Amino acid sequence: MNEVIEIAYALDTFYFLMSGALVMWMAAGFTMLESGLVRSRNTVEILTKNIALYSIACIMYLFIGYQIMYGGSASGVFPGFGFGLDTENSVSDVLASGGDIYYSNTSDFFFQVVFVATAMSIVSGAVAERMKLWSFLVFAIVLTGIIYPVQGYWSWGEGWLDGLGYSDYAGSGIVHMAGAAAALAGVILLGARKGKYGPNGEVRALPGANLPLATLGTFILWLGWFGFNGGSELKVSDIESANAVALVFTNTNMAAASGLVAAMLVSRAMFGKADLTLILNGALAGLVSITAGPDVPSHLLACVIGALGGVIVVFSIIGLDKLKIDDPVGAISVHGTCGIWGVLAVLLWNPDASFVAQIVGLIAIFAWVFIASLIVWGILKAMMGIRVSPEQEDEGLDITECGLEAYPEFDGRGSK
Repeated sequence: MNEVIEIAYALDTFYFLMSGALVMWMAAGFTMLESGLVRSRNTVEILTKNIALYSIACIMYLFIGYQIMYGGSASGVFPGFGFGLDTENSVSDVLASGGDIYYSNTSDFFFQVVFVATAMSIVSGAVAERMKLWSFLVFAIVLTGIIYPVQGYWSWGEGWLDGLGYSDYAGSGIVHMAGAAAALAGVILLGARKGKYGPNGEVRALPGANLPLATLGTFILWLGWFGFNGGSELKVSDIESANAVALVFTNTNMAAASGLVAAMLVSRAMFGKADLTLILNGALAGLVSITAGPDVPSHLLACVIGALGGVIVVFSIIGLDKLKIDDPVGAISVHGTCGIWGVLAVLLWNPDASFVAQIVGLIAIFAWVFIASLIVWGILKAMMGIRVSPEQEDEGLDITECGLEAYPEFDGRGSK
């Protein structure tokens, strides 16, 4: 019997780690997507932000974030605080517990830390092409070390939202809407890019420099999402959990495909063209929408949830533009608007889900992250500024912030 438990422990730990590795690969997807959707003169700065934010997230979550989120607290509202990572759990603990502990807690940390980086990656795309690099990185320290873990404790850390019955399988609200809320706060204080909106409110397109790269980024994110959602089953070593993982993988894939097709059809109906940027965001919208409940029992319902996400994202992107909320990659719509839809979609199939709990969860997570982020962005704006000068924006952030050009053979002016 002990040998069976040891094998299950090893298998579940390995599955957790490989799922985390897939989610880590999503960092590359965000990087490629954002790099493709910005103008060429800002590419290096996007690359720098994404690889730096991932590293900052890992360090901050190790030092304090993980302990805030999973350290436990009697209040359910205010988390406990600790430092570093407890690595004392071992196979001997598993055997002593009769197998109740089924994976290494270090693998749990690794899986959770890549989720934190995902939330911060969402912010990067929304504030692209006009934010100061170092202000962004300072904000990353606070979001990944404190803001995200606090609301994560409320739900996944068995805090008050968990007690209320809030249901969010892999984080449509906890990860995606949270990242979008932080992004929205930054965008509001930052303002729109130069030339994005005309004097009469007309929306002007600022085309990205490399749509093949953006498409590659979408494929990478799609692949990584199997780890994002599939790994959230937490184990795979018994028949029930193995079947659940297979269901989650399939529903995740079908929701993405349905979101893409729905966005493509809406784009064709509204504009007479198949707009690739909306199509790519349709796939991501489907993925975000299903993330709160990929264990939905029906593949058809997963398609419906994803397709509605694909429709919603198109109208959200258009609506935010009308409000002059400039989001170069559509991150707030994909992760925020569709994150809200994903959390509510759980009510369509889960009889144990509570409407009140889902609504309260959405309001609490959004309010905390948005207000806390707005305060941090405001402090940064007052102390060091968050927006580059108009001259730096014209020249491009690659030269002014990083001193390099992504495409030097074109003198950094390819799509200026």
